[in-house]
Amino acid sequence: MNSIITDPTIIDDFLTRRINKVIPNKDELRKRLLSGKRLRLYQGFDPSSANLHIGHLVGLLALKTFQDLGHEVIFLIGDFTATIGDPSGKDKTRVPLTLEQTRINAQSYQDQVKTILKFDGDNPAQLKFNSEWLKEVKLEETLQLAMGFTVQQMIEREMFQRRLKENKPISLHEFLYPVLVTKDALAMDVDIEMGGFDQLFNMSVGRHVIKSVSGKDKLAVTTPILADANGVKIGKTAGNAINIANPPEQLFGQIMSLPDEAIMPCFKLITLVPTSTLTDIEQQIQNNPMETKKELAWEIVKMVQGEEKADFAKDYFEKTVQSRAVPEEIATFEISKLSQTEPDIVTLLVETGLAPSKSHGRRLIEQGAVEIDNQAISDPNKLIVPQPNQIIRAGKRNYRKLI
Repeated sequence: MNSIITDPTIIDDFLTRRINKVIPNKDELRKRLLSGKRLRLYQGFDPSSANLHIGHLVGLLALKTFQDLGHEVIFLIGDFTATIGDPSGKDKTRVPLTLEQTRINAQSYQDQVKTILKFDGDNPAQLKFNSEWLKEVKLEETLQLAMGFTVQQMIEREMFQRRLKENKPISLHEFLYPVLVTKDALAMDVDIEMGGFDQLFNMSVGRHVIKSVSGKDKLAVTTPILADANGVKIGKTAGNAINIANPPEQLFGQIMSLPDEAIMPCFKLITLVPTSTLTDIEQQIQNNPMETKKELAWEIVKMVQGEEKADFAKDYFEKTVQSRAVPEEIATFEISKLSQTEPDIVTLLVETGLAPSKSHGRRLIEQGAVEIDNQAISDPNKLIVPQPNQIIRAGKRNYRKLI
């Protein structure tokens, strides 16, 4: 039997740093953590994308703490509920995914989080898909569960009220999302359900139903939301996600592109640095935000991809961005694959993969972000005579070597 850690100092630090709100209250969660009883908990992850992003790290690090304390952690992939689409915070009905699409997206999730959660050894985390039980649920059981919810509960949700005022449709199936979330908790017989603060309604509205069916007083535990400088949640819906499986130098660079205001929230919510060091880090930000942000980027890359890749990414950033040196390893492009013998610079950027479109390429040139052999290009109509070993730069870190 796995031993349960009940050290009040560790638990209080965890509740202060990693946990936002608890239904019914934090005191109840603290009491259960101090009791020595092994708790079963889960967090659901929506496989509407193939990539997990840094916003997911908030919940993952909370799950890690529960696991380190000796509790039973379930990493649930909501492949079935993703076919419905979580309406939380959405101003329109989501385009539904097929079950096959969600499974394809989720294929690498375990690999992406294996440096944070243990899936083997003592007290391994479990990986589950909610299609295992939801696709087998009979209509009768669904209706019986739905009887525990009211239309008033659903329609009072802020995003549904907003849609009504804007005369936007609300699909009936969206009302069933929290019903299915309640079924998830019953199927796994959990003591705790965890999610971001925007999931509080979905996790708490069915607590009375769970208690009446199983007798369990399930806790709904929310983690803080990782937001950008404008208070917008960092994630795929907002279009500002930073994927944790990106190449290390890209992940490092994207962290470095965050505003200085994001440094402290990121250190607190998505790193493993000791809480006791956070005050010193806050002072470091005032004195030298660039170096502190590099420390943040290194900590995150180390945590999700390992120390060797973190060292490489930091070195790459310092050489290519801070010193503007050309990196030693550059992607190559064969001159023979160009559509023209003397393409204009915009066409060259697009065909070599340095710009996704001609309009993007022109913007890069207007911003002074394009060079050939360290010579800035300012004319988007300039014709280029491609030569072997020419090095093209577009943006701060994107290079191509012509061969």
